[in-house]
Amino acid sequence: MASNAFVSEIIGLLSFLALLCISDSSKVTPDKFFDVRRYSAVSDGKTDNSQAFLKAWREACNCDGKCWVSVPKGTYKLGNVGFVGPCKGVTGFLIRGAIVAPTDPAQFTERWILFQYVENLLIKGGGTLDGQGASAWPHNDCRINPHCKPLPATLSFDFVTHSRIHHLKSLNSKSVHFNLFACNNITINKVELTAPADSPNTDGIRIGQSNHIKISQSVIGTGDDCIAMINGVRNVVISNVSCGPGHGISIGSLGRASNEQVHDIKVLNCNISNTQNGLRVKTWAPSFSGMVSNLTYQNILMNEVSNPIIFDQNYCPNRSCSKKAQSRVKISNATFKNIRGTSRSKIAVNFQCSGVEPCDRVTLDNINLAYHGPGGPAESLCRNVKGTSTGTQRPPACL
Repeated sequence: MASNAFVSEIIGLLSFLALLCISDSSKVTPDKFFDVRRYSAVSDGKTDNSQAFLKAWREACNCDGKCWVSVPKGTYKLGNVGFVGPCKGVTGFLIRGAIVAPTDPAQFTERWILFQYVENLLIKGGGTLDGQGASAWPHNDCRINPHCKPLPATLSFDFVTHSRIHHLKSLNSKSVHFNLFACNNITINKVELTAPADSPNTDGIRIGQSNHIKISQSVIGTGDDCIAMINGVRNVVISNVSCGPGHGISIGSLGRASNEQVHDIKVLNCNISNTQNGLRVKTWAPSFSGMVSNLTYQNILMNEVSNPIIFDQNYCPNRSCSKKAQSRVKISNATFKNIRGTSRSKIAVNFQCSGVEPCDRVTLDNINLAYHGPGGPAESLCRNVKGTSTGTQRPPACL
């Protein structure tokens, strides 16, 4: 009997602990907000609020739970700042107002707003980042100067993981809008990145040395690539993105350094309109060795795109390269499925691959690209590429 009583007591104690756990789990810690105005930020569009933003960040970064730097409606001038982790919990920026960049060339550095070594970062709010790029674009001489000084990227993420950026606008960046380096598991969606078509080097999103990146439901129109993927990029999914104006969705350029790699890229259900290129891979010639593999482009609508599908393995924008030079970057296993629309150029499908490392396992499946200009209809051009074609092929496939 004593034994049964002891067992009953144990069962009762366990039941009590279980109820206690359920009770505790129902308690939700409220979000904490650190309003930049509490740290003397002024929304007059003229005062440099760098120190106020940094003070708010330090408190948010060091608090437990979900903690936000809050930027209310208004216009806040912000100098070059770095928000550095690691942080204790989930740390976010809730941007309701407009944040504007410096216009004094003496303040131009490579980055305007930097997030570094942060895990579980959230940025949202529907606000605007105004890079005031018109103050910087005349200083961009990169087309003629290979040693040009980089202009500021609007948002830079270095060593940021498990984070999300959404419902945000970036306007007139001086250079790249969003730059990702050494990041892992980043989701970007419902952002709007815009700059004039003739603004130099204003890539929408540039990704390097990063893994597991998702970009979706966004509008990107700039003076350079809508999305650019450079060395060390793996496992990227781009979906439901509207691109244009700009230079399209690009991989590269690659080959300026040894063993540059890009793998496992998917571009799905996107619209590309009035761009210089559509879906592009570009590598230098001559180049070091490298590899681009496992590319999937599916359900893409083109509207008056100059080079809808292009592999350019003779990339040399300054035209000082030898015509006999060859790229040593290998492109393999690329599928183009359900690509349709209109081409602004007669060569709608253009594979210019390397003679020493030919492209292989390239698949064209249901391509329908019309050209209505002089000398039509559209044509395909293939050099040093092996693969297959199936379904509709307009222009006629050269694989």
